[in-house]
Amino acid sequence: MGADSSSSRARSKSQSRSREKELLIDRLGEGGDMNGGEAGGGGKEMEEDRKEVRGAAADDEMVKEEEGRAKEKSVLMWGYLPGVSPHRSPLLYPVAVRMPDSAARDRWMDVSGGGCGFAMAISESGKLFTWGSTDDMGQSYVTSGKHEETPEVFHLPTEVPIVKAAAGWAHCVSVTANGEVYTWGWKECVPTGRIVKEQSYSGGTSEKEERHSGSLSDQVSPRLQGSRIGGVVSEFDTGCGEKNSKRRRLSSAKVEPENKSSSEETLSALPCLVTLDTGVRIASVAAGGRHTLALSVSDVGQVWGWGYGGEGQLGLGSRIRNVSSPHPIPCVESASFSRDQPSAATQGKQSLDGQAYKCMGSCVKAIACGGRHSAAVTDTGALLTFGWGLYGQCGQGSTNDQLSPKCVSSLLGVKIHEVAAGLWHTICTSVDGGVFSFGGNQFGQLGTGSDQAETLPKLLDAPCLENKSAKRVSCGARHTAVMTGDGQVFCWGWNKYGQLGLGDATDRNIPSLVPINNYQPKNVSCGWWHTLVLSESPT
Repeated sequence: MGADSSSSRARSKSQSRSREKELLIDRLGEGGDMNGGEAGGGGKEMEEDRKEVRGAAADDEMVKEEEGRAKEKSVLMWGYLPGVSPHRSPLLYPVAVRMPDSAARDRWMDVSGGGCGFAMAISESGKLFTWGSTDDMGQSYVTSGKHEETPEVFHLPTEVPIVKAAAGWAHCVSVTANGEVYTWGWKECVPTGRIVKEQSYSGGTSEKEERHSGSLSDQVSPRLQGSRIGGVVSEFDTGCGEKNSKRRRLSSAKVEPENKSSSEETLSALPCLVTLDTGVRIASVAAGGRHTLALSVSDVGQVWGWGYGGEGQLGLGSRIRNVSSPHPIPCVESASFSRDQPSAATQGKQSLDGQAYKCMGSCVKAIACGGRHSAAVTDTGALLTFGWGLYGQCGQGSTNDQLSPKCVSSLLGVKIHEVAAGLWHTICTSVDGGVFSFGGNQFGQLGTGSDQAETLPKLLDAPCLENKSAKRVSCGARHTAVMTGDGQVFCWGWNKYGQLGLGDATDRNIPSLVPINNYQPKNVSCGWWHTLVLSESPT
């Protein structure tokens, strides 16, 4: 009540000051006409009036600051963050995340989900915070930061504020206010600017390092590297990662260490600046199992990709195992990259009722990475998918891999607004607030009321979503979260670690309302086994 009363008085004072300011401005205008540039008392009076106007403006700024404090943002978390809870127990209900004392004057600005067992969020000052990691889960602190219960700043080699961030299984990527990209974590996910040659036919390996030349033909990792990471791949393909959390440490024995002081150092790379073409500025990023996408703002929504591409998740038309430098992905027709040839997206024509459809649009507006697949939304609302298709997560009506971006033709009559991707599933929302899901459904992560996989997008018709409009969507490994326009959060799917925030560990195959009391959600973002919500705190 006290805060409301203070805010009301502040607004009343502001309105009064605004009226005074208008009158003063009128007087200033009249004075100019009457005095006609004469010096003397009139000029002194005008100067006093100007000072009063400046004082009123300063008061307005104070009022805005008071109102901003009244709407201070909080971060809520639930699910499995091993370093947060005693005895490594999951958080079954939403819990507020405390800003550390070292950053008492800072405030939360956005949530960025996080990776396997750690969370990320961004503050208003542009600092990236991480928390939730432990030292006995095979985690690399190079990736997650040695921050357990209390969030702490994850230091990056830049003073420019961070505005966006994302995390995959064990790598992270962030965007600065200048449009630069920094990434760190698993070395195979971090661009090196090198081309690693394929294993020679003689049985030996020829590892010739070259500077990036713009050609993709030779950017294939050696078979030796493929076998080295094979055990790690199965960690999140089989769903046994949480039971074999130390596998990453064990696999390091198969790699020639660059620094023998720590096994984790042989697998993880420190934060580094991603080298892009001159003038390219990035607006947003997405991180998958072992690949990364970046959406540029400088060259009209061009998508860039790097990392592992063995199932087509980099959309380059072939099963390129490792792309060690960012490359443009031909999502839509672009004067820069497909002046003479149609793009991969427009090649994906589908026939429906005797009519040919093709994707339309001039640029990409949104991107998402799943475990081994990717998705993008164009400026006209068309949905493109590419990559691993075993569970139907590309929404093309089959379980085939898609090596190039292709329109999801069954949604061409729907304008898609946002898309998110999990390990084996994809969720998208339409501009009118509908929710569509497709892909793997072993834990109910599609929200359709069954555990049957869907190879085509299916509109959710859950009673709890009736007359509601989905505004934000996010996917964890095997669970989904949606924020609606009326300030509610719904979760469904895998719940072994309480990642649905419903007070138990029971899976749900339909959307279920998360109790967040009087908090007003502004964004939702899922980590692998947990969920974060940015919200306005109750006043």
